[in-house]
Amino acid sequence: MDDIDRRLVGALRRNARMAISDLAAELGVARATIRSRMDRLVANGEILGFTVVLKGDASDRPVRGITLIEIEGKGNERIVSRLRGFPEIQTIHSTNGRWDLIIEFGTETLADLDEALKRLRLIDGIVASETSLYLATQRSSRASARRRDETIATGQALKPAT
Repeated sequence: MDDIDRRLVGALRRNARMAISDLAAELGVARATIRSRMDRLVANGEILGFTVVLKGDASDRPVRGITLIEIEGKGNERIVSRLRGFPEIQTIHSTNGRWDLIIEFGTETLADLDEALKRLRLIDGIVASETSLYLATQRSSRASARRRDETIATGQALKPAT
């Protein structure tokens, strides 16, 4: 993929329903260029399909993972309030056990993640944290729905994933 392809895919990730003319205007190329590039990306398997993305599934940030957080004392509400202000944090879960909170995050780059973690560690009351990056998604509701739709479209019986 070249720069135009990457920009096209980025625009489609933001809004897969964008009109060809709007995509062409945004990227500064002809409509025919957009159409041929989309056809090629689909034919080459770079674009697997177009789907509905629910709010909870949206992630245009390729660096994703979780951070486990231990809180000192009873500052949970105050810390959660501070964490809500982090644009990198997608979800915040309270939990039991060793860790008090689990956050899911997404950033565009590792450098962005590093900056977010530096800000997180400055929050008074966070005594420990542990971060793990997602390397691959073994199962997701989006992947299952896509597989089901492909199976229905081809008329094949549903089979368990292997």
